[in-house]
Amino acid sequence: MTDSRLAWALGRRYMGWPAKLAARPHAFGVDRVPRTGGLVYAINHLHWIDIPIVGVMSPRNIDFVAKVEAMRVPGVGKFLEWHGTIAVRRGESDRVAVRKMLESARAGRAVGLFVEGTRQKTGRPGTAQPGAAMVAIQADVPVVPVAVYGTQFWKIGNFKPSYIVFGKPVWFDELPKNGRGYREATVEIERRINVLFDWAAEVYAGRRPQTEAPPL
Repeated sequence: MTDSRLAWALGRRYMGWPAKLAARPHAFGVDRVPRTGGLVYAINHLHWIDIPIVGVMSPRNIDFVAKVEAMRVPGVGKFLEWHGTIAVRRGESDRVAVRKMLESARAGRAVGLFVEGTRQKTGRPGTAQPGAAMVAIQADVPVVPVAVYGTQFWKIGNFKPSYIVFGKPVWFDELPKNGRGYREATVEIERRINVLFDWAAEVYAGRRPQTEAPPL
């Protein structure tokens, strides 16, 4: 895998600042993210702008997992690859992608997975798929649940704010490295994302102060 540190250093400037101006992201719980060691970000997905704003608000560079179709777009594919993006074929077994995700996590990097597998049009998190749990359990790294709220209201030019809420890292090392373990972990990951999402909705609506610590 190519070293993406330079790409991220540059990207946080030429992509990060425009994303901040356009979507006005606020991050909560950033101090919970381990600064070293492998981890898996398990993120809900509402809008394409989730990708740059999670990237710029994360204290860690992220090896995002993206559908292989995006990697095949001329120019875009090389750009994504330069940033450490891992291509995956949705809806089917992809051993190469799994191997790359495990290599990334075991190498001490942060792997970013949008857990539903696609954007949700309902305005709230959907059913989580087992990919994040599988990588975390197989690589023996924690999962950091991440809730994105507000991007469901965002459109180009309206400058609606967005919230990125980082949950407490959770380990699943006591679960078996098989389908049952992945399913159990996925249920817990989905629950935690929804708790963080609902908290963000309360803050967004002004029913909770922004100074309040998000739930674990």
